[in-house]
Amino acid sequence: MTPAIVRDWRDLPEGLRGSAVALGNFDGVHLGHQRVIAAAAEAARRIGAPLGVVSFDPHPRQYFQPDAEPFHVMSVAQQARALGALGVERFYLLPFDAVLATMSDETFAAEVLGRGLGARWVAAGFDVTYGKGRTGGPAELKAQGERYGFGVTIVERVADEAGLKLSSTAVRDALHEGRPDQAAAILGRPFAIEGEVIHGDKRGREIGVPTANVELGGYVRPRYGVYAVRVRLADGRRLDGVANLGVRPMYERADPLLEVWLFDFAGDLYGQVIETELVAWLRPELKLDGLEALKAQIAKDADDARAALASR
Repeated sequence: MTPAIVRDWRDLPEGLRGSAVALGNFDGVHLGHQRVIAAAAEAARRIGAPLGVVSFDPHPRQYFQPDAEPFHVMSVAQQARALGALGVERFYLLPFDAVLATMSDETFAAEVLGRGLGARWVAAGFDVTYGKGRTGGPAELKAQGERYGFGVTIVERVADEAGLKLSSTAVRDALHEGRPDQAAAILGRPFAIEGEVIHGDKRGREIGVPTANVELGGYVRPRYGVYAVRVRLADGRRLDGVANLGVRPMYERADPLLEVWLFDFAGDLYGQVIETELVAWLRPELKLDGLEALKAQIAKDADDARAALASR
């Protein structure tokens, strides 16, 4: 089930109001996020309300730092699918603009959560902040809930069994360091890049390893290098492969690219949207001594990728 995406809080019909909602940015819908959503789901069951999530587009960080490096862990489409898998019925993806950016925490609670969404219950994490200057926090949310007619659950920090910090920042750090397995442990699923297959320079095809090329767009930049990957095609098939993610030192390009060689696949994927899971980091990008050295290295990378995927 994919939730209905609602992109404003103003003038909503009654059929889209009255949810029990989880409040946050939810970039990644990681295990910590899932605990907040579970608290909202428990309240929704208890009071007989639809389950919703309140988040923002663009991400506030993107609004306040438009020139910052790309940092997203998920696209909106991936986010919606992940939320739907958790039973979320309404995805309130509110426009983070000058109106919200300058709104006090009190006004946000009154006008957005209370009057606009008609929220009946709000669940948030122990580190929630909202309102201009991030003046709103758990204590303010509880007090405002009493004033504006919605219940509040604050989900306290719970230590992960493996000692992992459950945060989007920790996911990004793991990816920057070339540890997709740790990112997956925080997310509860592998980190995946979804995008349209574009035309490349066809060098891979010339040496018998045709690749499906996807631009990284707004995604966080994982450590550049070669990865063992699993790919979901538009028709639902899941295939193993090996991918280079980066700027290709031998044939350097300005913008990083994800180039995926799918094992045991023949077909045309141009224009299709694929989702590539980074399963294991194999090695950094290398500038090799000629085409034959490149072909030998690709063969070794393929063997290493198959072994890594077989062990997972």
